[in-house]
Amino acid sequence: MVGGKWWCFGNRSSGDDVADVDPIVLVSGIGGSILNSKPKSWFGITTRVWVRILLADLEFRKRVWSLYNPETGYTEALDDSSDIVVPQDDYGLYAIDILDPSLFIKLLHLTDVYHFHDMIDMLVDHGYKKGTTLFGYGYDFRQSNRIEQLIDGLKEKLETAYTASGGRKVNLISHSMGGLLVSCFIALHSDVFAKYVNKWITIATPFQGAPGCINDSLLTGLQFVEGLESYFFVSRWSMHQLIEYNKKTIPLPFNHDIYKWATTTRKLLNSVQLPEGIEFYNIYGTSLDTPFDVCYGSEMDPINDPTDICTTMPEYSYVDGDGTVPAESAMVCYL
Repeated sequence: MVGGKWWCFGNRSSGDDVADVDPIVLVSGIGGSILNSKPKSWFGITTRVWVRILLADLEFRKRVWSLYNPETGYTEALDDSSDIVVPQDDYGLYAIDILDPSLFIKLLHLTDVYHFHDMIDMLVDHGYKKGTTLFGYGYDFRQSNRIEQLIDGLKEKLETAYTASGGRKVNLISHSMGGLLVSCFIALHSDVFAKYVNKWITIATPFQGAPGCINDSLLTGLQFVEGLESYFFVSRWSMHQLIEYNKKTIPLPFNHDIYKWATTTRKLLNSVQLPEGIEFYNIYGTSLDTPFDVCYGSEMDPINDPTDICTTMPEYSYVDGDGTVPAESAMVCYL
């Protein structure tokens, strides 16, 4: 946890006083928000499905399997009896604090799921008050970064923080993919961003992509941890072993409709221009070998069918970075 004084946020206060500071909104990245499955009927129990250490794979398959709808751009759960929602408790901070807040995990103090926890505690110790000068924005990270639901949610959060703090502009802190969400927001609502935001601090954002992470976590299986801990999370190959769900064939991971949507998203990101007057701080890691590009097949033995990628071992080239995001990708060039 960072100690001392964060010079870009304001002065430290003591006791229970609210610091004389601009409000902060924390924006999580991929996998960085609690997701709940909420029954559509009056009966039933809301169940946390991400992150969930115990029975993770079972609950994920049963409630979170989703299908991209090319007509709307949304990722829709195959379980039509429930909705995937992000809890809004504690001014949005609960969803991005400890991702599995069960008593069992807290007793073990499993730091792998302590997401924004230390930063939240540090900011509170420095006089930030939840609901007045400190807010969180967790979101359904299964959705596109430019989808209306996520963009409108961020707009509402910025407006709330601005109003609650007495009309003070917001210091926005984003992590990883959260920085891409903010980038899409700027491209779509530059005027709103300029109205409500004072500073944007982004941490480990893959502005030009993170091929190693995409390949390992999304393209060839949803697995965020290795070793013994992997037994408590979603199993890697269960994503691609699922051929049918209620007699529906699921086009994963090679869905050409998603490719089309992603191409438009890329064009949107390339158009981003940071509004004048906004202070921008970019924090990223270096000194670790980090996958830069991924190659399947070779000139002598090329891949003919994209689905062969699922059973082909890739070759990586490595550059400097934090182990996940290449430094070259994190050094944003279009803001």
